[in-house]
Amino acid sequence: MKALRTVLSLVCLGLAATQSHAQTPALSAATGAEKERIAGLVTEATKEGKLTYWDTVMQPATKNALQAAFVAHYGLPKNFQIEFSEIAPSNMITRLEQEAKAGRATVDAAAVASPIWVAAQARAGALMKYDSPEYANYSLVAQAGLIEPGSYAFNGAYVFVPLWDPEKLKVAGDSWNDVIAAAQEGRVSVGNGAASDATIMTYIGLRTAMGKDYVAKLAAKKPVFIPKSETIASRVVSGEDTMAFMGMPTRAYQLNAKGAKLSYLMPKEGVTLLPQNFFILANATHPAAAKLWFDFILSEQGQKIIVEKEAMISGRNHFISPIPEYAPQIDKLKLVRIDWNKMTPDDLQAARREWMDLFKQ
Repeated sequence: MKALRTVLSLVCLGLAATQSHAQTPALSAATGAEKERIAGLVTEATKEGKLTYWDTVMQPATKNALQAAFVAHYGLPKNFQIEFSEIAPSNMITRLEQEAKAGRATVDAAAVASPIWVAAQARAGALMKYDSPEYANYSLVAQAGLIEPGSYAFNGAYVFVPLWDPEKLKVAGDSWNDVIAAAQEGRVSVGNGAASDATIMTYIGLRTAMGKDYVAKLAAKKPVFIPKSETIASRVVSGEDTMAFMGMPTRAYQLNAKGAKLSYLMPKEGVTLLPQNFFILANATHPAAAKLWFDFILSEQGQKIIVEKEAMISGRNHFISPIPEYAPQIDKLKLVRIDWNKMTPDDLQAARREWMDLFKQ
C-alpha cells in the first residue's frame, strides 16, 4: 500500500506540474508538436535547475529582468537559477577555447561580438546544433550572412561610434572627417585593438569606408586604449577624455538616464554593425534550459527587454524599436557592407597587426 501511495503521489505531482505548465504563456501560445516540444524542454529544464550564461555587453539589471520574464514565460520554479557573468570578449574567447580543448563546459550559452571566431567555432563543432523555431523570425539577417541558422544567431547588435559631451566639445557636421577634425590629441579614446575583436572589426569597417590613411590620422591623435565600453563612456562624462571615438549608444543611453548629457553620431559614410553572436555550447551541462533560454532571448518579448535595457539593435524581422533614438531599426542604418562569413581568423589577425602597427600598440 505504501508503494502504491508513493506511485499515486508521483502521478499526481506530474499531473499538477503538467497542468501548471499548461497555464504558462509559452504553452498557451503553442499547439501540436511544438507544444509537446516545449513541455518536454520545460520538464527537463526544471530537473536541471539552472543555466550558466556569459555575455560581453549585457548588464546584471538586464539579466535580472530577462530571468524574471523567462521563468514566468515557461512556468519554471521560482528558485530556478541563471548564473550570469558579464565578461570581456578576449577573456571569454580564451576561456571557451580552453574548455573546448579540455572537452568540458562550465558555460551553457554565451554571446560575444566576434562573428569570425564564432563561425570558426561552429565549423569546429564547438557549438550545439539547435534548430530553434525563432530562426524563422531572423531570415533577413540570415540572408545578409550575419547569422547561421542552426548554429548561432545574435541577441542584439551594436556599433562603435563617436561619443562626446556637447557641453565640453563641439562636433560640427555628420561625417567621419568632421569627427577627426574635432578630436583632441591625447583626449580621445579607442578600443583595445590588441585584445578586442570588436575593435578590430570596427577598424576593418572604418578602413573599408574611409581608407587606411584616415585611420592613420586617428592614430596621430595619440588616443588612449580602453578595453571596456562602460569605462570609455564614463571617462567622457568625467571629462578625462573629450571624445570616445569608439563609444556605444548603449552606454550613452544608460548614462543619460542617470543625468549625463552624452551625444553620439552615426556618420553618413556608414557604421560597422557588430552582432553580439549568441550560441549554445556543444557540451552544455544544462542543454534543455539553454534551448529555452535561446528561444526566449530571440523572441519578441526577449528582444524588447534587451533593446529597452541595453539599447542594442535587434535583428528580428519587422521589430519596432521602443527607443529608436538610441537603438535604430536595423533597416534604418547606413551600414558598411562586410561579409564576415568570408573572413577567417587569419584575416582578423592580419587586420590586428595592421592596427597595432598604425597605433604603435
